[in-house]
Amino acid sequence: MDMKKLMKQMQQAQGAANRIQEELAAQSVEGTASGLVTVVMNGHGKVQSLKIKPEAVDSDDVEALEDLILAAINDAAGKADDLQRDATKGLGIPGF
Repeated sequence: MDMKKLMKQMQQAQGAANRIQEELAAQSVEGTASGLVTVVMNGHGKVQSLKIKPEAVDSDDVEALEDLILAAINDAAGKADDLQRDATKGLGIPGF
């Protein structure tokens, strides 16, 4: 096998991986729970914002709000995972 060709292919793969990482950082997904809690994440799964509607807040039922927040985060995280999977299709990266 030609080492120069192999090195060139490795550099191209690294460049593609870097571009994908930049693209994922620039994209965002939104997760919601019952229309009361909204979470925005970037393509890497980092939370960018959290919005809670006033009607979601009930001092007698804090657990319900906690559940809504978790549901919205999980919804957004699933969408971020989908972005990552789609971005890495065809690269042969394990786990995607």
